[in-house]
Amino acid sequence: MNLKNATALVTGGSSGIGYSIAKVLIEAGAQVAITGRDEKKLYKAAESLKAVAIRADVANEADVQRTYREVLQAFAHLDILVNNAGFGVFNKLVDMDRSSFDAVFATNVTGAMLMTREAAKHFIQRNTGNIVNICSTASLRGSANGTAYYASKFALRGMTECWRTELRQHNIRVFLINPSEVLTNFGTAAGFAQKENPTKLRGEDIAHMIKAVLEMDDRGFTPELTIFATNPKD
Repeated sequence: MNLKNATALVTGGSSGIGYSIAKVLIEAGAQVAITGRDEKKLYKAAESLKAVAIRADVANEADVQRTYREVLQAFAHLDILVNNAGFGVFNKLVDMDRSSFDAVFATNVTGAMLMTREAAKHFIQRNTGNIVNICSTASLRGSANGTAYYASKFALRGMTECWRTELRQHNIRVFLINPSEVLTNFGTAAGFAQKENPTKLRGEDIAHMIKAVLEMDDRGFTPELTIFATNPKD
């Protein structure tokens, strides 16, 4: 697709990978709306990017409905949804509390479903569209302390495969993007420290790969893309 004058909605776009995706799409000529829960951070990011800001929680169905009303009011139509909003909780199974587990699934799984459900209605009507799910290499294998986060990414992978099968007949491309460790604020929010190292991936690395897969002619698409650092050092 040609990204010039395309329209995109990026959830969790105020920082990290989401911010980088929005920036790269805007630099390619797209019009972009970003969502986030932290109003101050959201509007600061939107001003920097020259993006449309929509304060919303993807796990809140009313917020999701309002998000699409605001997007369509701003752009008239939507070409790309990027499901980037997500977070992690990492505890041993014996220490996992129900509220933390449910919160991870509410955003990473239910939130992605709600956002994609509404986008799919619009894309089916237009007989075209692009859905980009930011997953993780956590969807490829299990790990100790990964009960909540890893399981949520396995679920996102499963939903992606269902949506891809269901929506291809409507010329809708569904992409799964699996970054390995990326230096963002994700680790801090999840309660673990990330060591700065020039060998580790940055958000812009993921963003440029998403731009590349989107720019392929609409006759084809890359169903899944996994991105590793070449030789990461701690």
